[in-house]
Amino acid sequence: MHSTIRDVARRLHLSITTVSRALDNYDDVAESTRKLVVATAREMAYVPNRAARQLRRRRTDTIGYILPADSAGFADPFFSEFIAGLSDEASVCHFDLLVSAVPPDSKAEKELYKRWVQAGKVDGIIVNRSRLSDWRLRFLAEQGVAHVSMERSLSRLSFAGVEVDSFSGMIELIEHLAERGFKRIAYMGGLPILKIDHDRFCGYQAGLESAGIVCDPKWVVHSDMTSEGGYHAAETLLALAVPPTAIVCINDVTAIGAMHAAREHGLMVGRDIGITGFDGIADAAHASPPLTTLDQPIYSIARQLANMLLNMVSGKAVEKTKIKIRPKLLIRASTGG
Repeated sequence: MHSTIRDVARRLHLSITTVSRALDNYDDVAESTRKLVVATAREMAYVPNRAARQLRRRRTDTIGYILPADSAGFADPFFSEFIAGLSDEASVCHFDLLVSAVPPDSKAEKELYKRWVQAGKVDGIIVNRSRLSDWRLRFLAEQGVAHVSMERSLSRLSFAGVEVDSFSGMIELIEHLAERGFKRIAYMGGLPILKIDHDRFCGYQAGLESAGIVCDPKWVVHSDMTSEGGYHAAETLLALAVPPTAIVCINDVTAIGAMHAAREHGLMVGRDIGITGFDGIADAAHASPPLTTLDQPIYSIARQLANMLLNMVSGKAVEKTKIKIRPKLLIRASTGG
C-alpha cells in the first residue's frame, strides 16, 4: 500500500498543511523542516497526487508554447532547439510543457489561444516570432495570463522576455561582407510583420549606409523562412540583369536554400557569391560550404524564457524581466572565411 501525505505528517508530528506546503516549496516553511519533509517523503516512497495538488492550488503545473507555423515547423532546427530548451527548463522545475502548432495570424491560431486560456489549460505561455503589432501579447495581457516573449513588439505593452540585438549584429555582418569586397549585397527577409524582419532589415540598411553602399530595392526580397522559400527567393535575385554578389538571409534555413540555388547557377559560394544566415543552428556549420552566420544561443534563450515564466507562475521574484543579447558573428567559408 502506498504511503499518503497523512502518513508522512503522522511520522513527523506535523500538520498535513505544513507537509503539503513543504513539498510545494512554499517559502513560509523553514528550510530545515522542508528538507526533513522531503527526505521523509522519499524514504516512505510517498508520491504526491498531482491532480489533487493542482486542484488545491488552482494550477495546472503546465506552461504552453504555440509554435507559429504549420506542423512542418517541428522539423525546423530553430524550433526544435527552442522547444528543447523550454522542455528541459520546465522539467527541472517539475512542470510540463504543452506544445501545439498553427499557422501564424490564422483563424486557427486565434481560436487555439482562446481555447487554452478559457479552459485554463496552462499557467502561462511563451511567445516567439513576435510581430510588430502582436495581438497575441495584447490578448494575454487583457486576460491576465502570465507570459513572456522572445523579441518585443512595437505595441505599447509591458515587456518581459529576451531580445536579440539583431540591428547591431546585422551592421557587423555587412561590415564583414564589405571588407571581403562584396558590394552588391541583397537582403532576403521573412514576413514584413515580424519584429525580427524589421530589426534585421533596419540593421542591413544601416550597415550599407555605413559602408557607403547604395541599397537597391531590387535586391530586397522576402520568403517564408524555409529552405524551399530561400531557394525560390534566391532564384529571383540571381535572375536579375545585375544580380547581387552577396545575399544576407534572415535565418540559416533560408540561407541553406539560397546556397543550393547559387550552386545550380554554377556559382561557387564563398568565391563568386557570399551568403550569410542568422541563428547559428548546428546544420549551418555542416553546410556546403559552412555558413557564415550570426549565432544566437537559441537553447539558452528558451531556458531563460521558461525560467522567467515559471518564476512568475510560482509567485517568485524575477531578477531580470528584460534581457538583451548580442549575437556572435561566426565567419565561415560561405563568405570566403
